[in-house]
Amino acid sequence: MHLNVVPARTGLAWARQGVRTFWRQPMAMTGLFVLFVAVLSLTAVVPLIGFLLALVLMPAATLGMMAASRDAEAGRRARPAALFAAFRAGPAYARQMLLLGALYAGSFVLMLAISALFDGGQFAMGYVSGNRSASDMIENPSVQVAMWITLMLYMPLSMLFWHAPALVFWYRVSPLKSLFFSFVACIRNVGAFTVYGLAWAGIFLAGAVVVGTFTTLLLLTGVLGDSSSALAGSVAAGLVTISALVLVAMFFNSLYFTFVDCFVHPVEEAATADDASPSKSSS
Repeated sequence: MHLNVVPARTGLAWARQGVRTFWRQPMAMTGLFVLFVAVLSLTAVVPLIGFLLALVLMPAATLGMMAASRDAEAGRRARPAALFAAFRAGPAYARQMLLLGALYAGSFVLMLAISALFDGGQFAMGYVSGNRSASDMIENPSVQVAMWITLMLYMPLSMLFWHAPALVFWYRVSPLKSLFFSFVACIRNVGAFTVYGLAWAGIFLAGAVVVGTFTTLLLLTGVLGDSSSALAGSVAAGLVTISALVLVAMFFNSLYFTFVDCFVHPVEEAATADDASPSKSSS
């Protein structure tokens, strides 16, 4: 296994491949993403430790979405079992992934603790409790500073863990080493990841414009009745929710392609387990 440095334009290919893979199996991919959200959400409601458990499971769940993308790219049906690939491959894989999850949870908590130094913990408490949009909190200048600090800290945190689940699972890299390799891969391919981020910003913006335009047309033609009616509000909210699910599912489908293009895996190193060897995509 060694790092591959790709041209900046590859970032656009990653986004395009994620969209293409989603539309190969749109219902299956949407259902998998809903299951992804449901697993993490249900875990998060466990009293006292739910938030930490959800963070611990995040790398394994993300790996599951990548495994589903790999299956779809290879022409196989993406099944719900793919979401639990890290735990189905055996105890050794599960332990390594849970250790990676513990590192992620610890890093995330440390990030929130640092942000608490700027606002007394208001933003951190609001984030953990799920009350992240209260107007009185958002308008507080110290909370705004804490939010920006959290955003800036999350960037290097995401770089550390971006490729880590796939490196641990498919390439058998230790959790600590996977963080190093993931960070270096993101730095070395910063051009491609910048284009990738801009491409997804454009896709999400285009999606919002399409949904907004469609909803407006429905209102103007009277299909939903008066714009202030309960039906109009429900339909508009439903369209926004469905479009958000589809767009975010597409984004998660694209994660697999960022990984296989950043790391070259020699054929002779292919692992024996069914889920232990990713296939190289074409950009």
